[in-house]
Amino acid sequence: MIVKIKKLAFFILLLITTTVSAQKEGFNIKVKMDNYKSDTLYLGNYYGGSQYIRDTAILNSKGFFVFSDKETLPGGVYLIITNDKKYFEIIIDKEQFFSIETQYEEFGKYLKSKGSLDNEVFYKFVNFNRVKFEDVTPLQKKMQDMKDNKDTVEWCKARLEKINEEIGDFKIKFMQDNPNHLMTKVFKSSKDVEVPDPPKNADGSIDSLFSYKFYKQHYWDNVDFTDDRLLRTPVYHTKLDYYFKNVVYQINDTLFAECDKIIELSRANKELFKYTLWFLTNKFEKSSIMGQDAVFVHLVEKYYMTNQAFWVTPTILESISKRAMQLKPILIGKVAPELIMPDTNDRYVSLYSSKGNYTFLLFWDTDCGHCKVEVPKIKKFYDENKVKYGLQVFSIDTDADLNRWKKFIRDNNHDWINVTGTKTNLDYHKAYDIISTPVLFILDKDFKIIAKHISADDVPNFMEKYTEMKRMKK
Repeated sequence: MIVKIKKLAFFILLLITTTVSAQKEGFNIKVKMDNYKSDTLYLGNYYGGSQYIRDTAILNSKGFFVFSDKETLPGGVYLIITNDKKYFEIIIDKEQFFSIETQYEEFGKYLKSKGSLDNEVFYKFVNFNRVKFEDVTPLQKKMQDMKDNKDTVEWCKARLEKINEEIGDFKIKFMQDNPNHLMTKVFKSSKDVEVPDPPKNADGSIDSLFSYKFYKQHYWDNVDFTDDRLLRTPVYHTKLDYYFKNVVYQINDTLFAECDKIIELSRANKELFKYTLWFLTNKFEKSSIMGQDAVFVHLVEKYYMTNQAFWVTPTILESISKRAMQLKPILIGKVAPELIMPDTNDRYVSLYSSKGNYTFLLFWDTDCGHCKVEVPKIKKFYDENKVKYGLQVFSIDTDADLNRWKKFIRDNNHDWINVTGTKTNLDYHKAYDIISTPVLFILDKDFKIIAKHISADDVPNFMEKYTEMKRMKK
């Protein structure tokens, strides 16, 4: 089967530094591809959730593309990539001097390996799957065409289940016959958790969370954290990403604990530890879920600022630490830093002078196009709900044109606290992480941050749910 490659990067991340134990130094991989019209092939590899170009080969006079170097490659699933970005996979592990032959039109059907037992058994599995999947398509089409014929549909379903069983049985036999093969590790790691029926309590009831708890508890059972070859397959990144997206509750205290748990498991191999910590740090620094920057701060303080991230340079360490410390004072639940700025009459007003049950801390600019869309929405919500919620707005204009600012306030009836950011008690851009405008923080009566960087469209739903949650806690 020919597969289109989604993304190629012609660089290798700093993270991709590992050592291998070579039995014979270097590698030499010859590829013969019949009916391929180009004179160039690429050797790529998986790393985490991406694919990277590792080497380039030009067709030689003997009809082979030869990838070679004096340095042995780290074990993993690699890719032979054509100029039009189609590819097939090869296994590179202990055997690094071998040849591959195939035809351009149908890679899977004609793949042959010489000098690599790993690839010979792998291609037997690939070919078995290919043949079985050729039976799947007509069965699916028949089910669709005959969807009103119950007997036919049931027969097709039974046949598809049989094919799945045959593929599963072949995979089990592959693992039994090749216990040390990389794909055995891949198959085991990607195997889903088989959740048993929940046991009944003495009164006959069933724990409704049993299945979830069991699944989560056994999710990592078949992952060998000592084997960094998994980084150079699609499986480890996919499993890690799925776990934190779909399995773990998106509550910060839970995320702190789960991050720490997985990082500790990954310490069994320094490369897995490196990737796991990097992945989680990157994920939560860039998270679109409000408040999850607290997880980023937790990771930086616990692992980077204690010098456990051994691969980072002093410059990167300083930068990431500085970023975490910038965010720490404005995490959800923190008291908002005091702001004292002049109003339209040049009288200094304190943020803490706001008497609302809730204060909308709004950073905006009269000349900002997006502000002209968002601020009217905030004004509308304020007008309609200021009594209901006890709202106040502390509005900070970042524009240096004071006359334009004052005119805008008059024209748009901004009947709230209006101050200018041209004079201030602190650098609010740094203190509140203001990179662009508008930015809206929501504070409670004690000026604790309960929401930040929230859009005007999300404000109504947030206020309704937050106030309801407070009522339920009383």
